[in-house]
Amino acid sequence: MSEAKKKLAASVVFIWFFLILTHPVSAQTRTITRIPSPTQAISQEYATESGQTVTEEPTPAPRPDITQKSEETVEPLKRILDEQKLGPVWPANPIKYAIRGAISAGVPPNTIVLLLLLPGVAALIAAARHVVGVRGFGIFLPAALSVVFVATGPLVGIGLFLVIVFISTLTRIVLRRLKLKLQYLPRMALLLLFVVLGILAVLFLAPVIRQPDISNVSIFPVLILVLLAEDFSRVQLGKSAKVAVNLATETLILALASYVFLTLEVVQKFALLKPEIFILLVGVVDFLMGKYIGLRLLELWRFRKLVSG
Repeated sequence: MSEAKKKLAASVVFIWFFLILTHPVSAQTRTITRIPSPTQAISQEYATESGQTVTEEPTPAPRPDITQKSEETVEPLKRILDEQKLGPVWPANPIKYAIRGAISAGVPPNTIVLLLLLPGVAALIAAARHVVGVRGFGIFLPAALSVVFVATGPLVGIGLFLVIVFISTLTRIVLRRLKLKLQYLPRMALLLLFVVLGILAVLFLAPVIRQPDISNVSIFPVLILVLLAEDFSRVQLGKSAKVAVNLATETLILALASYVFLTLEVVQKFALLKPEIFILLVGVVDFLMGKYIGLRLLELWRFRKLVSG
């Protein structure tokens, strides 16, 4: 088995385990107290008198989406801020006071948290690329893809990701078989058409799939996924489909790791309560990584025989 196939197999196993660990969390159930209708009350009373046990099926709990302004995402962050005791503004608390002023003016706290965490996500991706050696489509695209996973959920996000990769590859193969020579921009426009049709097909299957996150997909994550399709096709045209698939897989891994970082409550709380320290730490990490000029960890593993010799 070649090295590329081993890397692809390892990536698939990693994604599979990630879905197993994260999907049950989104499928948690909660007990909801409802006022029964007269018909339900009569049937429940009859069932109780006859000795039968009446049980109500649990309703799936909605997944909190930190990209949306809702009571489930805003109120916990506001409570965290209300419980914090602040000292003088200078020199240690200027950003804390600025955050409270913005929130009192109507800025959602979840938006502030995401903006604070995005530099940390960029530092994480830069470390994975510069120190570890995991490649991908740049830094900003995996970071944006992680926000897509936060908005849609990892299961739906990965599904749309794979649909776009499949459509991009299939479009390239069909155009090559038909020997259609198109200029770059019209080719990208045609690719966008097929990608949109593929995503619409997934959305049209929402009554069959019955995944709540699919019905809540907005235009924002779809636009980011379309940008991914353009980068994927550019790599296919410039290099090869094999390189494009490897980069797309590694981009997916980086996005999943960034998604975990964005959804950790400990990280969110630290960035919101101690933004000055968080920003300083991210800047120091970026500076230290910029000074690193050694071999990447994957390169050390790849050339381990040469290094040991």
